[in-house]
Amino acid sequence: MQLILSLFPGIDLLGRAFEECGFCVVRGPDVITGGDVRGWHVPAGRFDGVIGGPPCQCFSRLSHIVRSNGHQPKFGNLIPEFERIVGEAAPRWWLMEEVPEAPLPVVAGYAAWSCLLDNRQLGEAQSRIRRWTFGVPGLRYHVLGIDTVALFNTRFEYCATGGHAGTLARVDRRRVGKPGSVREYRHGSSCVGQAFRTNAAFCELKRQQGLPDDFDLPGWRVDGKCQAVGNGVPMAMGRALAQAVQEYCNAESGDTQEST
Repeated sequence: MQLILSLFPGIDLLGRAFEECGFCVVRGPDVITGGDVRGWHVPAGRFDGVIGGPPCQCFSRLSHIVRSNGHQPKFGNLIPEFERIVGEAAPRWWLMEEVPEAPLPVVAGYAAWSCLLDNRQLGEAQSRIRRWTFGVPGLRYHVLGIDTVALFNTRFEYCATGGHAGTLARVDRRRVGKPGSVREYRHGSSCVGQAFRTNAAFCELKRQQGLPDDFDLPGWRVDGKCQAVGNGVPMAMGRALAQAVQEYCNAESGDTQEST
């Protein structure tokens, strides 16, 4: 069984997908549990792999809106922390998830392959594009064999995020700030802040992200649940990557046994 370290886990939907595929996952510190990855260290040679998605707020397209309003994204660029910890851990492989606009990670001693993957390429309705970078020791990179579908799902749903559940909100400007000012429509493209941080939105987010109906975060406020689930990696995408990495590990193990 492969022992892997999950960095920036949040509620770790990516780690959950890897666990379903037979990996043993150890989770690193995260701000939602009072931890801080900065300055955190790991011993070398203990983990077979390292996975994780550093916060993407400063690279997201929405960051331009935040900055235009005189603010800065909550988290800065933490990709260097991912690179540092991978370098310390010296694993057999590593996998990083980010938004398409983020810079590619560079870890000394590793060759990296990168691709953009849309959740719809896996047969899902939700369109969610993420960049995946897979690193292995040496000078030659390895292309992951990710199983995709021949035809997209006939349904289309916009990307679910921590702020909404893939719905389009139309605002009645005559009633802004009053009850009933926001009306919901399914399969839209945007949201209006807290209007969607409800139990109904949480259920919708779980469905879009591929989580079971009974999934819950006991003790959490509903807005926190929505944000955590919306910020996660869709389960279908996580499983596809975990299976591709598992195939790489199996092939590598077979090559090692043959050479010995």
